[in-house]
Amino acid sequence: MGQVTDTLPRSREARRSPGPWRTAAGDLLRNRAALAAAVVLLVVVVASLCAPLYAAHIAHTDPFQSHVSGTTVVDGKTVPVLTPSSTGLGLGVTPIGPTWDPAHYFLGADNQGRDVMARLLYGGRTSLFIGFTAALISCALGTVVGVVAGYAGGAVDAVISRVLDVIWAFPVYLLAICLSVVLLTNGLRLGPLTVDAGSLWLPVAIIAAIYVPYIARPLRGQVLVLRNKEFIQAAIGSGAPVPRILRREVLPNVLPTALVFVPLMTALAMLTESALSFLSVGVQPPDASWGTIIEDGLGLLYTRPTVTIAPGLLIALTTAALNVLGDGVRDALDPGARLRGGV
Repeated sequence: MGQVTDTLPRSREARRSPGPWRTAAGDLLRNRAALAAAVVLLVVVVASLCAPLYAAHIAHTDPFQSHVSGTTVVDGKTVPVLTPSSTGLGLGVTPIGPTWDPAHYFLGADNQGRDVMARLLYGGRTSLFIGFTAALISCALGTVVGVVAGYAGGAVDAVISRVLDVIWAFPVYLLAICLSVVLLTNGLRLGPLTVDAGSLWLPVAIIAAIYVPYIARPLRGQVLVLRNKEFIQAAIGSGAPVPRILRREVLPNVLPTALVFVPLMTALAMLTESALSFLSVGVQPPDASWGTIIEDGLGLLYTRPTVTIAPGLLIALTTAALNVLGDGVRDALDPGARLRGGV
């Protein structure tokens, strides 16, 4: 009886043991650096989503319209948003600098008299949307392509691998710029799917496409190793259909790797979008992103550097937080990392 009563609690404890996903979530929650990065990202996302509220109810301005003759209040005095330049030949205008008053041009104005803070929040919405959406699409396509190529082998693998090699051979930014210049003329048409030249989905599609090889190639290698494992061979020997093997045996083993890529690819996609927008081949007016705001402030770099520094700092902060979070997700989902940490 002593043995029976000793066995029952053990069986109950075994039934209550957490699964791999719950264990990974617990490890991630115990990672202070990853939690801090997640908090930073949450603050940036929430602030960006509140852009319409800030523009309408706090700053009382339209960040997409020029305010050449506009005025604002600084220290109780009404002052013009743009003043004629007093240097050189007196050509051009000098926008108002940061007032540090949320209701009156907190970060100053750009060369069209638009509120930089309001545009910064709206630009964050655009940059985060493009970065996260492009990363999700790229990871989804890369996972499908990598799994199919690695499991099918033979001619299918050879054709897919050569296509990935061709895309991989081009420098990322050069390929993105070439695609953007071509597609900005006529937009994108793939059968019934049509994307206008000024749509935000155009940079999303371009960035997602150029980063597919970065996901597909490592996943293909992982599937090549999995294909020779005993449980895969047993499933094949039992006569299980290929879709069932891919769904139940292969995909669960490569899904953690694909999830690790999501925050890392989001950071890369945001950097790529900022570079394209800075070169005027990414986000198009009237939309704004952090890259377009940097381009707007390039001519004010020596007189009003805040216009350029503010979006640059947010890009650096957001991408750094995404990379730290990605490292935390990798450590949580990688059993080898947990074993190495316990040694």
